[in-house]
Amino acid sequence: MSKRIMVVDDSRLVRVQLEDVLAGTDYEIAAHCRSGEDAIARYAEVNPDLVTMDIIMQGMDGLDATEIILKEHPDARIVIVSSLAYDDTFERVKAIGAKAFVDKPFHQEQLLRIFEEALA
Repeated sequence: MSKRIMVVDDSRLVRVQLEDVLAGTDYEIAAHCRSGEDAIARYAEVNPDLVTMDIIMQGMDGLDATEIILKEHPDARIVIVSSLAYDDTFERVKAIGAKAFVDKPFHQEQLLRIFEEALA
């Protein structure tokens, strides 16, 4: 049975890249949200196994959205996927309870390994 992923990123290109990376794997993109607000509103409806969350988006940023989703759904598994790779970002990602941080651009092997770790 495939694992359902909710992609939260305002870039259509990132969704296409993730579709390419996940082709032929046990993962499927169940939903694509373009904002933190949309992700919060749709999480319970989609009920994904895993969420990939960008940080910089229109409206609410991905870190705030992650924090809210995890308060409402403590068992949510969220992986931050962003080019905003700074020490203070890593610290906040850990503090709010995201499972991992992946730098953009990402590579298939790296991404799949992190997904498996997040789901373990």
